Amino acid sequence: MSQTIDVDGMTLTMPTGWSVWKYDDSAFQRNQFQNFAGGSKAVDVVALGVDGTLWLIELKDYRRHARTKPSSVFAEMALKVRATLAGLAVARLRANDLTERLLAQQAIGCTQVRVALQVAQPAKPSRLFPQVFDPIDATIQLKRAVGVVDAHPVCAEGTVKHRQCPWTTAPTKKHGFPAAE
Repeated sequence: MSQTIDVDGMTLTMPTGWSVWKYDDSAFQRNQFQNFAGGSKAVDVVALGVDGTLWLIELKDYRRHARTKPSSVFAEMALKVRATLAGLAVARLRANDLTERLLAQQAIGCTQVRVALQVAQPAKPSRLFPQVFDPIDATIQLKRAVGVVDAHPVCAEGTVKHRQCPWTTAPTKKHGFPAAE
């Protein structure tokens, strides 16, 4: 049976047999690891594929709220990937919640790490809601940022199914956002 998870106005539906963890909202991240070494951010979702692949997934929806941070979304993604991998290494030994500890152990035991950034941008950019990045060179920029972890990261735009993403993404109904193009 497939698993569904709501993340920041988007719903991810993962394939049957996958384990999915809303990592940045987990008890371990919030209560144990977040304030370590001056604070650490994390990716939204950690997913474990049936083929032994660990997916680190970040979802961003800029259709209603423009990006206000001065750093690039790709630099932020690299920091989140690094902090998440460090957090998983610690969680496998120190997480207070047994389920989270077991998920972290499975994640660390994966044979491949993949990184995915899925961004919903305004269909019609304006001064109020500009595009955060140019989709044409987004994958190249993401590869520069996280290439040490994943030589072929996925940078998907909108809620359209990306050929390299085994999951589907749709706007969460409660937010009433139109599907991104």
